[in-house]
Amino acid sequence: MVALLPIATAAAQSKDPQGDITRGKALAASCVACHAPGAPLPLTPSLDGQQEAFLLLQLILLREGLRDVPVMAGTLKGLKDQDLADLAAYFNAQPPRAPAVKRDEERRARGAALSRKLGCGSCHMSGYVGQRQVPRLTDQREDYLAASLKAYRDDKRSGIDTSMNAAMYKVSDADIDALAHYLATQP
Repeated sequence: MVALLPIATAAAQSKDPQGDITRGKALAASCVACHAPGAPLPLTPSLDGQQEAFLLLQLILLREGLRDVPVMAGTLKGLKDQDLADLAAYFNAQPPRAPAVKRDEERRARGAALSRKLGCGSCHMSGYVGQRQVPRLTDQREDYLAASLKAYRDDKRSGIDTSMNAAMYKVSDADIDALAHYLATQP
């Protein structure tokens, strides 16, 4: 898998294909049932407002079977690179909408301290809005964030590099839950 990551990364970074939002909207009709912010499926990310290059890379990895998400297996088979670029452009163009989360100020303060200690804002940017192939963390489902961070820590998931795995190394479940709560409740 590691040998194919540069190929997927290069494809996601290339200027071609350019995504078409209108085509992406038609293709996304079946995606929004699971990936809209208020969708009832637990552990499923909201895609609205996500970084276009990040989305394109993830779609390529999923289609090629390089990222193992069993519920997505086969969903993207048969889609061309242009289709994936159109989907990424569509979701990127949607305003991010935060799912309703009841704020716990003590957990938020603990999560904020952990975010500073772990340097989350250095890659995910100030306000955790993401950049290029680094995802936006604000307006994301808390359960999805916690599960993803635990998967990075437990070496069950990796990005295009292992920086997230290293950042989460030895972080406790309780600390990850506080961090996910903080990130999910950003203003």
